[in-house]
Amino acid sequence: MIYSLTGILQEKTPDTVVIDVQGVGFVLAVPSIVRGVLPDVGQKCTLYTYLSVKEDALDLYGFADRAEQKTFKTLISVSGVGPKAGLAILSVLSPQKIALAVTTGDYKAFTAANGVGPKVAQRIVLELKGKFSNDSIAGVEMSGVSAVVQSAGAVSQAISALVALGYNQSQAALAVSKLDGTQDVQTLIKQALKLIAGGKL
Repeated sequence: MIYSLTGILQEKTPDTVVIDVQGVGFVLAVPSIVRGVLPDVGQKCTLYTYLSVKEDALDLYGFADRAEQKTFKTLISVSGVGPKAGLAILSVLSPQKIALAVTTGDYKAFTAANGVGPKVAQRIVLELKGKFSNDSIAGVEMSGVSAVVQSAGAVSQAISALVALGYNQSQAALAVSKLDGTQDVQTLIKQALKLIAGGKL
């Protein structure tokens, strides 16, 4: 298994990148978000990888960090979700948002990915439920978010109110999880809205 590649970025296209590693050019399929964090062509870079082995092909996939790599492997463990769908999901959702969507049961978040319909999205949430519960992704303890979502009182009311205002359940749960849960509902809603509006999530 090839865990990562470090070399010179030789080429960038909408779906792939080419890395020259000591004279050997490796073509990697990547999520669209990866291209945005790569350096200019001709510069040195590192991508974490996943090698898909089939009877008639060896396909290499590249990711900006270990969280993306791990999340991709987790996604393709779901029946009916192949590497292409995994890349599509990671192109629209960060590992953090994927974990939140699974933890909060927000299957609709996955339908934003090209080629992922409601049935597949629901299967992802169902099969991965609990897989992210003890993970810390992008600084957010998923077990804490899960506890927030399941808790009663002001916290759950605030999340429900944010969802009613048009925010998805994952976003609402993340915002409220960063606040002091002992506050009243209105205060939680106001502070959560400030976090979301300020792009601090």
